[in-house]
Amino acid sequence: MHVLITGGAGFIGSNLVHYLLREAELDLGCQVDKLVNLDLLSYAGNRENIKDLDDDPRHVFVQGDICDAGMVAKLLREHRIDRVMHLAAESHVDRSIEGPEAFVKTNVMGTFTLLEAFRQHRVGAAATGGPSFLHVSTDEVFGSLGPDDPAFDERTPYAPNSPYSASKAGSDHLVRAYFHTYGLPVVTTNCSNNYGPYQFPEKLLPLMIRKTLAGESLPVYGDGSNVRDWLYVGDHCRALAMALLRGKSGETYVIGGKCELKNIDVVNGIIRIVRELAPGRVTKSAEELITFVKDRPGHDQRYAINPARIERELGWVPRENFTSGLRKTVQWYLDNEGWIKRIGDGSYRGERLGTIS
Repeated sequence: MHVLITGGAGFIGSNLVHYLLREAELDLGCQVDKLVNLDLLSYAGNRENIKDLDDDPRHVFVQGDICDAGMVAKLLREHRIDRVMHLAAESHVDRSIEGPEAFVKTNVMGTFTLLEAFRQHRVGAAATGGPSFLHVSTDEVFGSLGPDDPAFDERTPYAPNSPYSASKAGSDHLVRAYFHTYGLPVVTTNCSNNYGPYQFPEKLLPLMIRKTLAGESLPVYGDGSNVRDWLYVGDHCRALAMALLRGKSGETYVIGGKCELKNIDVVNGIIRIVRELAPGRVTKSAEELITFVKDRPGHDQRYAINPARIERELGWVPRENFTSGLRKTVQWYLDNEGWIKRIGDGSYRGERLGTIS
């Protein structure tokens, strides 16, 4: 394969790049001859996440904007790209509430630019079998579930409640339209909350890990009863590769860890495992650390994924449960505190931005 990955210096993207170049051939029989990694290196993109691949001749890093149609077309042509895995997105709900325009630009217009460039590229290139364009979305496009509602699946109607989820829903509809209108071989995936190495420190798990170690207050929205389905990023990356290689064009696959937990239970689990793996560094009790704060606008109560289809049709099952995945995640952050520090002071971008709060 000659594959273009967008957002490959971000959290899920960098994990996917490592998976494709180091594990996918043994795991799935998937050989990658060229991997072009396109990332704007906005605040959540970090060149350090993929620095260990600088000497791998298969990996080509390009700093650029997915909205730049000319540049995207040039990359597709010059590197003879036959597969696209589109992960680049603005993805933080709180940021979308404060500034929605960037989310519409990147998530909607960026996806359109990629689809159109790839459609034109395929006109002049030999088409490959199976899905050629993998679009990575989120379970948040489905809205919120009640306590007793069945989990989201591929037939769940869209009901986005934040600017972020609305922009992702828009991009999903564009991908579907390019299949039905132009016959572009696409597959869409909608995943639950990811966690694992390289996640930007503003997200729930790394934020709570860092604050627990520092003895700082751990802010929990509302009463902590919001429920999320947690998916270890390594399991997600394997599912994405399987969807690209084995998925059916025009179809959607939802991906979840089958691990529903209340936010307060997640935070308590983090405190427990940090205390276990870093004895002596956590001096406060959970009651002293946790602070309940005002809930954010449009905060969905519950997400849950039923991944029966991808399990049945593609043979994917998660390998990590939340305890095993969380232990790996906490250990990675303990082993990479310098990485967190460089993000906190801005030096990962060659500048000092002040500490992340």
